[in-house]
Amino acid sequence: MMHSAEKYIILVLIILNTSLTPRRVNGNPLVMDPNSICRKTRPLLGRHADLWQSQPDIIQEVAKGARLGMRECQHQFHNHHWNCSSQSRSLAKILQQDIRETAFVYAITAAGIMHAVTQACSQGELPQCGCVTLQSSTEPHRDSPAEEINNQTSPALYGDWKWEGCGDDVDFGYKKSHLFMNAMKRKGRSDIRTLIDLHNNEAGRQAVQIQMRMECKCHGLSGSCTLRSCWRKMPLFRQVGDHLMQKFHTAVRVMGGNDGKSLVSVNVDTPALDADVLIYSAESPDFCQANQRTGAEGTQGRVCNSTGTGPGACDRLCCGRGFAEYSMGYEENCLCQFLWCCVVQCQRCSVRKDVSICL
Repeated sequence: MMHSAEKYIILVLIILNTSLTPRRVNGNPLVMDPNSICRKTRPLLGRHADLWQSQPDIIQEVAKGARLGMRECQHQFHNHHWNCSSQSRSLAKILQQDIRETAFVYAITAAGIMHAVTQACSQGELPQCGCVTLQSSTEPHRDSPAEEINNQTSPALYGDWKWEGCGDDVDFGYKKSHLFMNAMKRKGRSDIRTLIDLHNNEAGRQAVQIQMRMECKCHGLSGSCTLRSCWRKMPLFRQVGDHLMQKFHTAVRVMGGNDGKSLVSVNVDTPALDADVLIYSAESPDFCQANQRTGAEGTQGRVCNSTGTGPGACDRLCCGRGFAEYSMGYEENCLCQFLWCCVVQCQRCSVRKDVSICL
C-alpha cells in the first residue's frame, strides 16, 4: 500500500508537471486544464476528491500557485549546488528526504498556492471569494512602518482613516492552501515526517501572512490627506521567496520528542520552534556529484561566474573540478523602435558571449 508521504509527493509532481491545455475560460484562451489535474489526482485525494472535482477553478489556481512556488525556488537556488530542478525523478527523490531543501520546497509551494488563490480572489476570478474590507476607524493613524502611501503630496501624514478599497482575502487563500497541502496527511498522525511536513507547510503560509502590508490612498484638497482609505495587501512573491530563503539558512534540525507527538531541536540551546521556522531532521547530501539515489544532479555543465567570488562563482559552484571557457554566438533583438500605433519593430543583431561551464 502506498504511504501518505508517497501519495503527497506524487500529487505535488502531478500539479507541477500537468501541461498547459488550450481551453477557453472567461475569455482566456490558454489556461491549465483543471479537469486533467482532477482526473490524475482523484485516486490520491480520497475523501477530498469530490471537493476538488466540484471546484475546478480553485484547482486551476492551486496549479498556478505550485508552479509559482517552483519558479521562485529555482530563482532562489540558481547559484547553489542544488538548483531546485523540477525534473520529476530528481525532485521526487529530494521530497522523500527530511532535508533543508525539502523544507524549502514544501514551504514555498504552500506559500505559492496561498498567494495565487488570494490574488485570484482580489482580481474577481473566483466566485467563492473577493475583496475584503476591514472594520473602519476614525482614530488618528500614526504608527505604520510597513505602510505604503500612494498619491501623497502633502507632509501632513496624520488624519482620519478608514478601511476601504480592495483588500486581499488572505484568509481564503490560507484555507485553500492548508486544505490542499495537508490533504495527504492523516489526521492524528504523529510520526516525525508528518510533523515536519505540516510544520514547513505552515511556515510557508506564515511567510505570506507576516508580510502583509497596508496600502493607503489620500483624499483631500491638494492631496492634503485629511482622510485616507486603507486596505491590506499581500507582499510581492519575490519578497516571500527572499524571506523563506533566510529561513532556509537558519533552519533548525529537529528530532522526535519523548512524548512521541512533538518535535524538539537537536540543539538544546535553540529556542522554541516558532511557526515560521523551517525545520529538518537529516543533513543534506552532497549535491556536487550526480547521484540517482539522493536525487542530486551534480553541477557538471552548469554555467558559472569565472570572475566572481560569491554564490555562482566557478570556484564554488564547480566543487573544485574546474571549468571551461566557451564563446557562444546567438542572435537577439536590437535597435527596437516603437511605431504608431502599438507596434514595436526590431532588428536582429549577432552577439557573441563568453560563458564558463563547470567540468
